[in-house]
Amino acid sequence: MTTPPAYDERLWFGPVGWFAVVLAAVSLGAVPAPLDPGLGLVVGAVSLVVASLVVVATTARVRVDGGTLRAGRAEVPVQLLAAPRRLDGPELATELGPALDARSYACLRSWVRTAVRVELRDPQDATPYWIVSTRHPQALVAALLAAGAAPAAPAPTSALADTLAVTDTFVETVAHHRPTDEKHPDGRQDDDGR
Repeated sequence: MTTPPAYDERLWFGPVGWFAVVLAAVSLGAVPAPLDPGLGLVVGAVSLVVASLVVVATTARVRVDGGTLRAGRAEVPVQLLAAPRRLDGPELATELGPALDARSYACLRSWVRTAVRVELRDPQDATPYWIVSTRHPQALVAALLAAGAAPAAPAPTSALADTLAVTDTFVETVAHHRPTDEKHPDGRQDDDGR
C-alpha cells in the first residue's frame, strides 16, 4: 500500500484563466459559424476539450513525497533543503525583483500570489535556493520540515544584540569625541570654540 504524499498541489488557473480558455474556444467556434452553425458548434466544443486537456497536462505540480520535493519538472531530496519560509505580498515582490539570484530555481505561476523560498545546501549544485509558487505556503513549509528540511537558523540572542549595540555606541562616541582644550599647532581655535 502506498502512503499519500505529505504535500500535493496542482497550480491550476484561477477563474480568469479558465474564462480565457472558454473565451478562446468560443472565438474559434465563431469563425466557421457564419458559414455553418453546426460546424461552429463542433469547432468550439473540440477547441474547448483540447484547450482544457492542454491546461491539465501542462499545469505545474508541487509535491513533497518520499523525501523529495518536486516542483514542476525539477526535484531535490529534502535533506538538501534548509530554512523554508513563506513569501507573500511585498516580500515576494522583493525576492522576485531586486533580491533575485539568477542562479536560483523558480517554479512560478503569476496567478498564484504566494510562494515558499527554501535554501539549497548541495555542494554539487550552484543553485542557492528555490522559490516555488503555492496557494498553501504554511502547509508546504510544514511538510518540508516534517520530511527532513533543516529549520531556519535561530536569530541572534538579545544579549548578543545588546552587546553589539553598546559596542557600536561606544565606537561612535570615541570617534566623534575630541577634547575641548585641543588647539591647532599654530595656537588658533576652531570656529566652534575649540
